Amino acid sequence: MDLRLKFDEDVINYDNMRPTYVKDLYEDVIRFIGLDGSKSALEIGMGTGQATLPFLQTGCKLTAIELGESLAAYCANKFSSYDTFRIIHGDFETVPLEDNSYDLIYAATAFHWISEDTGYTKVFKLLKSGGTVALFWNHPVPGEGAFAAAIQAVHDKHDAPSQSSVHSVSDENCFAITETMKKYGFIDVAYKLYHNTRFLSASQYMALLNTYSDHRAKQEENRIQLEKELTDVINRFGGVLDVHDTMDLYLARKP
Repeated sequence: MDLRLKFDEDVINYDNMRPTYVKDLYEDVIRFIGLDGSKSALEIGMGTGQATLPFLQTGCKLTAIELGESLAAYCANKFSSYDTFRIIHGDFETVPLEDNSYDLIYAATAFHWISEDTGYTKVFKLLKSGGTVALFWNHPVPGEGAFAAAIQAVHDKHDAPSQSSVHSVSDENCFAITETMKKYGFIDVAYKLYHNTRFLSASQYMALLNTYSDHRAKQEENRIQLEKELTDVINRFGGVLDVHDTMDLYLARKP
């Protein structure tokens, strides 16, 4: 089973529940490269475009690649009013693209699906000299204190890691990614962390979980029971779950 294709099963829910990123993150990327209407950008794995609009609004020419057929069709319609936008339905690792063509290549919570050597090597080739790569992720941690422990206990009981354990972030993790980028020839490598908090009802949190491929891949009976027990925990703690997002951004240039 290719878990990457699970995202394509419920496009509307994905678009409604997947978070965007904080304004400061977008501004830092745009400022780093000086992105404007004279430049071209490539987005890898756009999903339903949670990280697309701020870059399109600079006037740049933006090409996006999306593996999911339904996701790609959805985005083609969603951003159809921008004549500087086009989408390619395909796999970034194999789709043919012209080397030395892009001023910016970025991926939002998507680059981990690509094999390291293929991903970094291809990005380096596709960028113009002086071009920028921007990779960023969102790491949600549900709850705090006893609430978080109760949520985690349910996930552990069902052998289903919560998003906080699957997508953990630390300075050590961040440093390792910057060193990997340097290994593939990138310079001016830097990272920065951003924070945000969302407040979700039990039904909203279940909808969010259903945007994650590993959750969708569970057997239906097990998934339903897991969601029931998580719902019970959230309702026991007042009916609203605070989800704390940490976003990590990595910026670098091609010499």
